[in-house]
Amino acid sequence: MAANAAAAESSVRKRRVDSRRTETERVPGGSSDGTATNGDSEKKKQFVSLQPGTYWLTRIVLLRSVSFIYFVAFMVAYNQNKQLIGENGLMPCKNYLNSVKRYVGGKIGTSALAYAPSVLWFLDWTSMDANLDCIALVGMVLSGFVLVTGMANMVIMVTLWVLYHSLVNVGQLWYSFGWESQLLETGFLAVFLCPVWTLSQVPSSCPPSLVCIWTFRWLIVRIMLGAGLIKIRGDQCWRDLTCMDYHYETQPVPNPVSYYLHRSPWWFHRFETLSNHFVELIAPFFTFLGRRLCMVNGAIQILFQVVLIISGNLSFLNWLTIVPSLACFDDASLSFLFRCGSRAKEAALEIQKKEVTGQVPKPTKGMLIRRVVNISLGVLIGVLSVPVVMNLLSPRQVMNTSFDPLRIVNTYGAFGSITKERTEVIFQGTLSPDPKDPEAVWEEYQFRCKPGDVYRRPCLISPYHYRLDWLMWFAAFQTYEQSEWVIHVAGRLLANDSTVLSLLDHNPFQGRDPPRWVRGEHFRYKFSQPGSASAAQGKWWLRKRIGAYFPAVDLEGLRGYFQSRNWPHPHIPPSRS
Repeated sequence: MAANAAAAESSVRKRRVDSRRTETERVPGGSSDGTATNGDSEKKKQFVSLQPGTYWLTRIVLLRSVSFIYFVAFMVAYNQNKQLIGENGLMPCKNYLNSVKRYVGGKIGTSALAYAPSVLWFLDWTSMDANLDCIALVGMVLSGFVLVTGMANMVIMVTLWVLYHSLVNVGQLWYSFGWESQLLETGFLAVFLCPVWTLSQVPSSCPPSLVCIWTFRWLIVRIMLGAGLIKIRGDQCWRDLTCMDYHYETQPVPNPVSYYLHRSPWWFHRFETLSNHFVELIAPFFTFLGRRLCMVNGAIQILFQVVLIISGNLSFLNWLTIVPSLACFDDASLSFLFRCGSRAKEAALEIQKKEVTGQVPKPTKGMLIRRVVNISLGVLIGVLSVPVVMNLLSPRQVMNTSFDPLRIVNTYGAFGSITKERTEVIFQGTLSPDPKDPEAVWEEYQFRCKPGDVYRRPCLISPYHYRLDWLMWFAAFQTYEQSEWVIHVAGRLLANDSTVLSLLDHNPFQGRDPPRWVRGEHFRYKFSQPGSASAAQGKWWLRKRIGAYFPAVDLEGLRGYFQSRNWPHPHIPPSRS
């Protein structure tokens, strides 16, 4: 019996061992005790969380970010283009296109398109306001679609790029800022993030190109180095660390936070200036030092731009500069932006799973062609970067300049010099028949955002942008002979012109007779001291008159001035004719 029992026990043990072996065989990489090996656990984890090295989610974030900037830019265009470059605008684009047409020989051909690339060449000029509105509205619809859905294709992104190009190239002085070229360059790179036709957040047949991701990274490197080098080579205050003593008060359009930051301790302003040099001159090189340091640079640049957004109204410039910084992050680092179970995240996980298990399909002919396109993009950006890099290395560096008509690769920079005093041009009008009468009552016009009324709180509008307000900042430290458009504005105010008045916040002659005379007064502005008697009275600003910016003018007296510049003379009200 003992022998039989021993034989039975041996038989049971054998069946258990065989069972365990069977279970081990069912688990790839399994151990003899039926548990998964460390290698298998790692594979399973890969299917739960996104791994570094892919950019499916990065592409969605980039496209949505670019489309947000496009939407703001086209919204600004829709609200202000008619007043600035429309049929009755201060600088009609129709006149500009006609002058370009005459310059290139009187024909609308390749020369005209190369000089001013714009779809407006092919539209009916009899209703230019409608053309401008149509471009802006189409741009808002397309960019809004990409922003909401996170889906785009080359057709949509090329259309947005062409439409905004069409506005910038006829916008003249009003579109002469560096962020216009920066948006066009960013928008051009965004085209190559997308499939040609497919509309999908994660188009599996069109993986994000590492070449394209690096073109975005190269853009943020150039932006920051350009900004940093122009400062070091420019104003002495950047070298002696005193620029921030003035910046918050003298920047183009301060906001309420600027008021308080201006009064920070001297040591804090020195720290700000040193930090600025580190962010713009040192941190960009982290991009080339591996994944982690690249992400560190991306985080530094985004934080820096957020600080600038909080401390001033610099249009959509800082919002736009965040966009290429996002390319420093891959799917693993951006996955927190997507909720668990989202289609985009699940699709990216599934693609990574297939790559790990070797189930990647063979490249199609279209995918191979796309690879050639991506490589061609890298070569194009590399070639066009040569003059840009030479400019960065030059002691005569220039900023915000394009070396090609399509503005594909540009130079950038900001605040190479800092104004130490803030001056403002204040438009004033009077109903008095004699502008020299000491009893004449002069009433002030107020702009949307620029300082005027000392009791008005600084505005907070970023990323929106008032183009006229911004140009008035430049006019204040020039003369009216250098900024003749200021006199054009004065003539429109004399006629109570609704087109130009719509760009202002307050017309003192609303519902009354138009002013007989308008003049420009030059004032020096300073922030009031928080806690002072002036601040207690509600004054944000203190001002002191410098003198006349331009003398009192009336409509009749401006007739010859307007005619000599081919400006349409404003209508003289019957009561004065």
